[in-house]
Amino acid sequence: ALLGPNGAGKTTLVLHLNGILSGGAGTVTVAGLPVDKRNMAEIRRRVGIVFQDPDDQLFMPTVREDVAFGPAAAGLKGAELEARVDRALGLVGMAAFKDRPPHHLSFGQRRRVAVATVLAMEPEILVLDEPSSNLDPASRRELADILRSLDVTVLMVTHDLPYALELCPRALILSDGVIAADGPTGGLLSDEALMRAHRLELPFGFDPRSVTSGT
Repeated sequence: ALLGPNGAGKTTLVLHLNGILSGGAGTVTVAGLPVDKRNMAEIRRRVGIVFQDPDDQLFMPTVREDVAFGPAAAGLKGAELEARVDRALGLVGMAAFKDRPPHHLSFGQRRRVAVATVLAMEPEILVLDEPSSNLDPASRRELADILRSLDVTVLMVTHDLPYALELCPRALILSDGVIAADGPTGGLLSDEALMRAHRLELPFGFDPRSVTSGT
């Protein structure tokens, strides 16, 4: 999990991971590859980003067309494309909705479809920006179960500290664009001085020592 107060640079870092933004100085490396024009296609195959607002990613008339858009642009056709779409929707529990217009779905369902659009590209790293925001408790739980089931590396940017603790065994705290702490999520969240120094607060009464961190 990537944690930190507003303005720490979390979203800026995420947008560098697959070249949406490019740095003015220094380098960004993903899986040993510098994020530059030469490697951009491979980087974007490996790193998929799910934005905070699913409506930023859903723009086609049907769920199926949204999920198919990326693989089709990459050259998949016919039965192979349909299989990729069906698999991605199955992973997020939305296969029964593939012929629906996205705007007819609930917010939580649209977020799951947005995840499917990225999974359809079969990334090695799945990056999620505030995945639990604006979700009701049931949708929050459903998404957590989906994320646990995926066989990919997950990087979650979130202010939802209990969600980070539940799903992510490791966390980094970013402050003013610099990594201020890196360690087991439970340990960081239990360090009251560290939390205060970086303007992070747990919900009232929540004890991170009472939760087994994600694996």
